[in-house]
Amino acid sequence: MNSEKRFVVCVSNEGCEDLERRMLHAVVADDDAAADGYLRIIDESGDDYLYPARNFGAVELPLDVVQALETG
Repeated sequence: MNSEKRFVVCVSNEGCEDLERRMLHAVVADDDAAADGYLRIIDESGDDYLYPARNFGAVELPLDVVQALETG
């Protein structure tokens, strides 16, 4: 598993109405889920769930922004 922190933005909530479009999410590394076309993301509640990877776009954030998001 890759320990580097990754972030995605929801670009579609098709089939997943509980997702909010344009919302930024941290990705939890899950190689098995990725192999099946899913991402394990942390939602607004702070819990992680599996969603189709097609619903998200990867984003690269500056290190200082990542650190700020990690500390809340």
